[in-house]
Amino acid sequence: MILKGKKVVLRAVEEEDLDMLRELSNDPDFERMVVGWSFPISKKDEAEWFSRQRNGLDKLQYIIETEADGAVGMIGLKDIDWKNGQASGAGMRIARKEIRTRGLATDAWMTLMRYAFDELRLNRVNGSALVYNAASIKVCERVGFKREGVKRQAVYKNGEYHDMIYYGCLRSDYEALIAENHYWDDDVSK
Repeated sequence: MILKGKKVVLRAVEEEDLDMLRELSNDPDFERMVVGWSFPISKKDEAEWFSRQRNGLDKLQYIIETEADGAVGMIGLKDIDWKNGQASGAGMRIARKEIRTRGLATDAWMTLMRYAFDELRLNRVNGSALVYNAASIKVCERVGFKREGVKRQAVYKNGEYHDMIYYGCLRSDYEALIAENHYWDDDVSK
């Protein structure tokens, strides 16, 4: 199912997205801002990853697309726990630096959380950000995530250990945010 936001469309990953995703994964500036670590990814590696990719009951991945720019990034949910009504964000990535300040990340998260809470009937979405990733922290807090804790020295990057901030957004947090900011009031895609 395609998910429509105010600025973005979230859709399935297609083969034509692989170049953009590989460039994003191989970008050293971006890698510095995310949890984990990565090896250089070749076209062959990316094709093999794509052949194994399946959205399913435990994971949903979407390409972030705009009408003007086409495919610009990726977002998703992972570790979907249907019994307890929760999932974790699978990371949100905008590939091109020149469009990262247009509110696309906010709209992508708002669109994904509307689907998670209103359609999938989840009660909680978990998130995290490296302590020095100001952009991710700002987006998390803008879309209703509440800071729940810090895991000290949890991630090793560039020769140092860094703290990880953990967030959670409950359905009630999201609903309160929507009531306060009227985010979807002028939305025609409902």
